[in-house]
Amino acid sequence: MARGDIHDTAARKLATINQRYSSRRRRLVEALDRADHPLVATDIVAIDDDLPQSSVYRNLAVLEAAGVVVKVLTNGDRAAFELAEELKGHHHHLVCVQCGLVLDIDVPNEVEQTLDSGVADLVSQAGFTLVGHRLDLLGRCENCS
Repeated sequence: MARGDIHDTAARKLATINQRYSSRRRRLVEALDRADHPLVATDIVAIDDDLPQSSVYRNLAVLEAAGVVVKVLTNGDRAAFELAEELKGHHHHLVCVQCGLVLDIDVPNEVEQTLDSGVADLVSQAGFTLVGHRLDLLGRCENCS
């Protein structure tokens, strides 16, 4: 998605919950857009040290409530953040259970289709309508192995 489109979408989503797309929120979105994997708040502060850590946490909560970012749980209570699928595109994650590193991965379309069709009956039996899926694969990263 083009940068202008990302910012237009973020502003529109924030407006639906009566929030402004402030300069700090814009900088958070830009930091997440530049990242090649989900970031924890301290990573974001390290990238842009003009963003106070307390502001980062507060604004991530608002951006998450608006559907601009999503939380990816890592190890323990630690959470990383990334742009929502609508802004970043569909992908999955490798999560290190030891250090909490989260890496984005793309899987082949055949695997996506197999996953969706493989769970279709279970979803239907539970009375759900499948609208998407997230897949987090847990393991140990190269540094923790």
